[in-house]
Amino acid sequence: MTRKISISQILTQLFNNGKGVIPTDHKSVFVTLFFAIFTTVTGVGIVVPLLPVYANDLGATGIYVGLIFGSFSISRTFLLPLFGRLSDKKGRKPFIVAGLFAYTLISIAFVFSENVETLIILRFIQGAASAMIMPVVQAYVGEITPTGQEGYSMGLFNLSMFLSLSLGPLMGGVIKDIFSLDAAFICMGALSAVGLVLCIFLLPPVSSEKAGNTDKQIVPWLNILRDRTIISIFIFRYSYVACIGVIWCFLPLFANIEFGLSGSLTGVLVMFGVFVSGLLQIPMGWVADRVDKNIMIITGGILSTIGMILPYWSSSFSDLIVAVTIFGIGGGISMPAIMAYAVIKGDEKKAMGSVMSIMTIAHSLGMLTGSMAAGLAMDFLSLRLSFPCGTLIMLIGTFIFWVKERESVRGSS
Repeated sequence: MTRKISISQILTQLFNNGKGVIPTDHKSVFVTLFFAIFTTVTGVGIVVPLLPVYANDLGATGIYVGLIFGSFSISRTFLLPLFGRLSDKKGRKPFIVAGLFAYTLISIAFVFSENVETLIILRFIQGAASAMIMPVVQAYVGEITPTGQEGYSMGLFNLSMFLSLSLGPLMGGVIKDIFSLDAAFICMGALSAVGLVLCIFLLPPVSSEKAGNTDKQIVPWLNILRDRTIISIFIFRYSYVACIGVIWCFLPLFANIEFGLSGSLTGVLVMFGVFVSGLLQIPMGWVADRVDKNIMIITGGILSTIGMILPYWSSSFSDLIVAVTIFGIGGGISMPAIMAYAVIKGDEKKAMGSVMSIMTIAHSLGMLTGSMAAGLAMDFLSLRLSFPCGTLIMLIGTFIFWVKERESVRGSS
């Protein structure tokens, strides 16, 4: 008789294989955050790849498609420093719960949107809610991570996001093909509500948290922003996410217009690169705790650059699969090392929420500028030329990271 193994048991085995990466009294917090983010991001992933095609059906030009994604990033960028810093003082749970509640309401509001302008407004509000969730959750995980296990811990946690982002687009394409786009919006709201319930009832009260339970002074922003390593990982993460913005905004549109792919195949296309990157998070996180993180980041940057240029020469669905796979491998190698650096610096500065908010600002600005630059390239040049824009951004970001880290090494020697 085959013995069934639950997901929680798998996570427990991963903890044990990581030699106690998360202390026993914090495992329940980690698992709660893992599944809360998994359900919420799966819901978002269901809808995001469908938005460009939906907006195009409503008559949106390339710049408007970029604004649908960019508006999310604009509101999130301005509010991230506020919520990240407040969570360092007031605790993590109130912001996580408030953000998930707003996500649930906005998800339902998408059902009633009838024009491009409404989509832009809703995405703007959704970005504000996101500012209360991701950096705060990542800071929470960073605080319960033992020294020397930063890469493995963040790789394990990032698995929740990458798996959900790979599952979501596939589900979204199938739901749209079988039911409707409104059904996809409803699924997004329902999954956000699941994450909300998990955090309300399973996360411990603020009094049990490390953050908000001390009288320490908050570290000045200038002290954080002068750190060369923080600047270099900010630039690299910005560049990588700018490429994701190009892929999420314009690869579904490109696949639909150039190759006539169905919603399901488009979902598979967007899913595949994220899935490959997700599979690498845990092993590469383990590696990041043991080898030179800079080598991992530069290697991942080079592979991501190659992956971004390949769609320009693609002539089939299989060519696009190869491109997103190479891009995904690049992210799978580089991102655990980037986030390990972020945890180390957050602990060093005693400002985990602030450092994680900086990382999420890089994410927001990358998504904004990547989607907008590709939108302009689509309107004034061609849709196919949107992808070399991402290639250039990734190449420059990798080079700047290399230069900054060389300066940091020379400055410390």
